[in-house]
Amino acid sequence: MKFNEFVYKRVELEEMKEKIRQITEAVKTAPDAEAQIAEIYRMNDLMKEHATADALVYIRYTINTKDDFYVKEREYNDHISPLIAEEVQKYNEALLNSPFRSALEAKFGKVMFLNLELGMKGFSPEVTELMQEESALQTQYQSLLASAQIEYQGGTYNLSQMGPFTQNKDREVRKSAQEAMGRFFDAHQEELDEIFDKLVKNRTEQARRLGMKNFVELGYVRRQRNCYTPEAVSKFRKQVVEDLVPIVCEIKKNQAERIGVEELKVYDDSFQFPDGNATPQGTYEEIMEAGRRMYTEMSPETADFIKMMFDRDLFDVVAKPGKATGGYCCDIPGYECPFIFSNFNGTSGDVDVLTHEAGHAFASYMADKHVDLLDLRLPSMEAAETHSMSMEFFATPWYKLFFKEQTKKYELSHLEGTLNFIPYGCLVDHFQEIVYEHPEMTPKERNEAWLKLDKMYRPYLDMADMPFYGRGAGWQRQSHIYATPFYYIDYCLAQTVALQFWLEMEKDWKQAWEKYKAFVKRGGTDTFLGLVAGAGLKSPVEDGCIREIAGHASGWIKEHKL
Repeated sequence: MKFNEFVYKRVELEEMKEKIRQITEAVKTAPDAEAQIAEIYRMNDLMKEHATADALVYIRYTINTKDDFYVKEREYNDHISPLIAEEVQKYNEALLNSPFRSALEAKFGKVMFLNLELGMKGFSPEVTELMQEESALQTQYQSLLASAQIEYQGGTYNLSQMGPFTQNKDREVRKSAQEAMGRFFDAHQEELDEIFDKLVKNRTEQARRLGMKNFVELGYVRRQRNCYTPEAVSKFRKQVVEDLVPIVCEIKKNQAERIGVEELKVYDDSFQFPDGNATPQGTYEEIMEAGRRMYTEMSPETADFIKMMFDRDLFDVVAKPGKATGGYCCDIPGYECPFIFSNFNGTSGDVDVLTHEAGHAFASYMADKHVDLLDLRLPSMEAAETHSMSMEFFATPWYKLFFKEQTKKYELSHLEGTLNFIPYGCLVDHFQEIVYEHPEMTPKERNEAWLKLDKMYRPYLDMADMPFYGRGAGWQRQSHIYATPFYYIDYCLAQTVALQFWLEMEKDWKQAWEKYKAFVKRGGTDTFLGLVAGAGLKSPVEDGCIREIAGHASGWIKEHKL
């Protein structure tokens, strides 16, 4: 069955709640562990039904944010999800209080109960209305960005379609393109500030009602941080500033010399080579076909995976009006498959989709085959992002299919970009920590905080008196800050592990691949740090980890300098 044939069935709230109540009661009255295990599987089937409906609505809404039917269904799902969570919490409580808990842990593992405890801590009926309001604000932000119609050089473009102009060989084109995009954000400054101000107040109030100091604490609970603390992340960010930022500054100095500018301005940041960045060589169809060939050749498992993805049309990757920005992979558990969404725009990012998002999709495909429970199939997001970011590196032997004579440029820019990203990701995380520790901040104060942190994590970058960036509002382009708070540091931790996989690949690709397969097969059956240790890799929050990886990567870049 192809994606356009997948049937969306609305989840009827009262019917769903009643089914959860029945299962919860059966758990409470179960005579033994076997009976409770049977109810856990019943609940799993019910949650698959809910997750499938939610996924189909989200995917079809983001494909066309002007589709009235899915706009309304998105609003409906945003409304009912916290109400369903109220009933699920009672079920979770029954499991946590089970007299047969040791037998359940033996069957499903302790991490399931760690996550249940976090789930109990992070939700209460007292915050239901606030969560509904939060979802509505997130959708409002996403719809606002999707509405962008930027007039530029005689054409009209959305934000994703402006990407190629920002990497143009002509510096004036890069500058004017960034200015045009900035004008959209400037024109909606008041609305963007108002949405975020409401989100900060809302999330802070949720934390207060749940008895927490601030939303930093609640954010960590909701991101299922079950094996490290905010203090560990703070130390990680400190390592990045001390051990990686100087290397990135050197990379950026070399970039400025390569492209022939004395000082790197904000509109130069993504332009890497004087004759232009590496771009995919071919049409959309040829790029997709190269992706099919890559995964067919990579391994028997990836060959089966990519055949399924193409046979069922599980992609929507072409940028078009009304489509949401960005890219993602979304699981559709009822149809036992993932879906990949993106906005192809003729840049190397198009290939990144076929490595990064397909990394998520392949991991989901593998976990579906090896892990029974939905709750244990997907790991916490640092591990999930390790799946995708590592796949970007495992694709290295096939880069030539996409880039042909520009392959060396792409390989160099990809590794440089990986190192450049980590300080930026830490900047996003640090900014959110400050904002939620000081929810009374005004929009102006938040922008000032961003500018101050930017100088710490990206000291090489000049904002060039551009109004949008110059006033410190650049963070408003980062949708995660609005939609998925405290997610961004997951990318940084994951990138640190992915770089370790890359180092393994440099020695022996096949051996590294076997490690990676074992890593993704485990899904979410262990904590992030447990999964990393199980793969024989170092914890990214371990002292010295960043220094060692950055040193090796820096040496590789010097050897492969173009």
